[in-house]
Amino acid sequence: MIRAVLPAIALSAVVLGAGAADAQTSRFAVGIQGGTSGVGVNAQLSLNDYFVLRGSYDQLSIDRDDTYDDIPYNGEADFNSPGAFVDLHPFRNALFVSGGAYFGDRKVSLASTPTSPTEVGGVVFTPEQIGTLKGEIALEGAAPFVGVGFDNTFTSGGYFGWRVLVGAAFSDEPQVALIAEGGTLTDTAEFQAALAIEEADIQAEADDYDILPVVQVGLNYRF
Repeated sequence: MIRAVLPAIALSAVVLGAGAADAQTSRFAVGIQGGTSGVGVNAQLSLNDYFVLRGSYDQLSIDRDDTYDDIPYNGEADFNSPGAFVDLHPFRNALFVSGGAYFGDRKVSLASTPTSPTEVGGVVFTPEQIGTLKGEIALEGAAPFVGVGFDNTFTSGGYFGWRVLVGAAFSDEPQVALIAEGGTLTDTAEFQAALAIEEADIQAEADDYDILPVVQVGLNYRF
């Protein structure tokens, strides 16, 4: 009896081993992506027909002028966003629901040199008195993410697959810091008090940026 079972066990082990090897070579993919979170790369591991583990790294650097509390600023966004996600394919096809989080430092640097009398914290100052206003809006820590998409990397049967993802990342309230340099009044108590009010006003506007939309398109290669 034992002698009859042993060959069957050995054969099963060989078959399972071969299946595991096939799964290992066909369930891993790497890719490139681009969208509102920047451009980046990702790696995916298909656990089974339902679950895919995905890690990514996106970088976004853009110049964007904006106005805060009626003061125009030159803005520079610098986002470095590694992320970790679980993609659920509930129908075992390309449609998936994604959950996870973005990490890393994401900040917007601001600079403004007024050329006419400007109101700072409710008080009007001349350009000479103000000098240059410099600020930073920082989004730090983890930003939980949820989204839906289409990814046929592990369902198309070929080496290449497309991924389209739409969702939102939820960040803590951005932290704002504002300073002034080079003005005749920048070091005075009166101006610093007005600057503190101005910083609080910008903080109130920046609080609306705690939800970041994510739209992303990617191309993957499966090994």
